[in-house]
Amino acid sequence: MKSQREVSKESLKKQSTPIHPMVWSKFSDDQLLNMRFCDLGIAVENSPMFNCMTDLYEELETKKIAFRPHCWFSEEWFSPDGVPGIAIPFYLSHSRLRRLERKLMMEVEGGTREECMKILRHEAGHALDTAYQLSRRARWRVIFGKSSLRYPRSYCPLPGSKAYVIHLKRWYAQSHPSEDFAETFAVWLNGPERCQKQYEDWGARTKLEYVGQVMEQVGQRPVICDERSEVEPLVGNTRSLRSYYREKRRRYAVGKPSFFERDLLRIFACSTKSNNRIPACHVLEVCRRQLQSVDAGWSVQYRYLVEQMLEEMICRCRELDLCVDRPVDQVKREVLCLLVVNAMTFLQGKYHRLTLRKKNEFWYWFMRALFRLTTQKGFLSWKYWNGKPNMTSSLL
Repeated sequence: MKSQREVSKESLKKQSTPIHPMVWSKFSDDQLLNMRFCDLGIAVENSPMFNCMTDLYEELETKKIAFRPHCWFSEEWFSPDGVPGIAIPFYLSHSRLRRLERKLMMEVEGGTREECMKILRHEAGHALDTAYQLSRRARWRVIFGKSSLRYPRSYCPLPGSKAYVIHLKRWYAQSHPSEDFAETFAVWLNGPERCQKQYEDWGARTKLEYVGQVMEQVGQRPVICDERSEVEPLVGNTRSLRSYYREKRRRYAVGKPSFFERDLLRIFACSTKSNNRIPACHVLEVCRRQLQSVDAGWSVQYRYLVEQMLEEMICRCRELDLCVDRPVDQVKREVLCLLVVNAMTFLQGKYHRLTLRKKNEFWYWFMRALFRLTTQKGFLSWKYWNGKPNMTSSLL
């Protein structure tokens, strides 16, 4: 006679028929959050990501690299250790999921084609490292450091440093030696002409030259690791989107005070206390476009730093629902003064501590593995794992 646990597992399998995107795309946010990942029924071949992967393969072909990383949809961006492939976040498969991601996380990582290609080049660097075991080379360790170092929970980047390339947001190359290599490879893949001009007097140029030499050596060789499995795929993942976003919001500290919060509350007003409904994030977006169009002879580090500060301010203004209650020109002047003062301070020292957004960080994977092991024995549940509901969002 079958146990109650075996019966429940069989019933779960019978109910795991995916729902067509045309159906759940019309769901409300609450209905969508109740869905499980395995019910989304999405595939890379039938999504906008297929064209992005095709472009990535063409770039690799241009650089005479025979290796082609496989890809699949998962919960986050990552390239797992031991598998030379790329996991792509599920929300990039459909516009409805991107809207939900932006509403709950205030941003969509890889939401634009330009940013998506940047991340794909970065993850391709990780996949190449795994495929050819590059981090085991003595010269690799001398240039980038030991890849075996544990990933930190957070890091304080040096905005004025020329020892690292600038590619993804948040000075990501400075977080870990493996990320340094992946960022360097992404910049190299995007075009050597740009590299030679931008990094001419930088220490990072040595890293770019090394990447070019290594790719010339291994580009046409057969890979050492040819594992084609998919790690943490959506198929078989019975976790709900609601559970996922509760944990993700806590991990990324969504709703927590930011470094610029005191200044933002001084410059802007809460929308509930003002009759003027011009969102503060819209004004900051205008400031960003105007600054991007100005050719003031700024250094690469300075321009990148200003962009990062504005990105952080815009996200926090969305979270706090701030608006403009004064003349817009006056507000712009105060924002510009805030940016200049903080930029000069950060360029001479460290940026404030940033949370490392890395899914395949050792302890995260260890706790996920421990959780799955214990749930099979019936000791824990997703409800216990996620703790109390996050009250910063009524949806969750």
